[in-house]
Amino acid sequence: MSDSEQESAPQGIDTSRPSVSRVYDFMLGGKDNYAIDRQVAEMALKIAPDAPEAARANREFLRRTVRYLAGEAGIRQFLDVGSGLPTQGNVHEIAQAVAPGAHVVYVDHDPIVLVHGGALLADDDTTAVVHADAREPEKILGDPGTRALIDFDRPVGLLMFGLLHHLADDEDPGGVLARLVAPLAPGSHVVISHFHNPGAAHPEVAEQAASAERLFNEHLGTGRWRTREELLAFFDGLELVEPGLVPLPEWRPDGEDHATPGITYHTFVGGVGRKP
Repeated sequence: MSDSEQESAPQGIDTSRPSVSRVYDFMLGGKDNYAIDRQVAEMALKIAPDAPEAARANREFLRRTVRYLAGEAGIRQFLDVGSGLPTQGNVHEIAQAVAPGAHVVYVDHDPIVLVHGGALLADDDTTAVVHADAREPEKILGDPGTRALIDFDRPVGLLMFGLLHHLADDEDPGGVLARLVAPLAPGSHVVISHFHNPGAAHPEVAEQAASAERLFNEHLGTGRWRTREELLAFFDGLELVEPGLVPLPEWRPDGEDHATPGITYHTFVGGVGRKP
């Protein structure tokens, strides 16, 4: 019997195929992953030994940007698309620490996220978990769970942490994003973190990015390390908030940051855009 067969899983969870959410969970030190996920993670670690630090840098970027949105930007409702597995410092916890009563809708298509997210939020009437695929923006926007908590006549914080790099070019990630942004009220903010290939500016890093892209596509069927120009195009029509599109640790760092990514420092970047 294989390791994956020996591990118990909630009904409907396929432990024979790796999951992006569960590989990321492993990188963050979580326990909601299976043998197949750990095998892919170990292969990724051979290419990028500091990948767990990059994952932590993404969580710290999430913390700082959600605080900024709930505080300085005055956002009171959040739509977190591709939310992944619940972990320490979830969006609703961060937002509600700044703005009690803030509404948060988590969206993911991975069934394990629904199992754990639903259990976590069972008694919370300010949050919801919606089962939908990012490739279907209209389904996300029209879902009763979304509509119950998000008022599209008021500014929304649209969160796209580590999601768009899992949409291939032929899936039109820019178009998907534009369809999610279109109905948002002026003053809404969009937060994006994304894998980045720095090209000739950092040849060694670019080589690592290309190797990681091959690994992800072979084993997860998804993963795209885009150029700076490609990433800036996602913010077309939005006003980039200072300091712009930067490596994650450089976006308004604070005293609570502990992640120290090495070579992956330049392969994971993020930014915040405001809808004028």
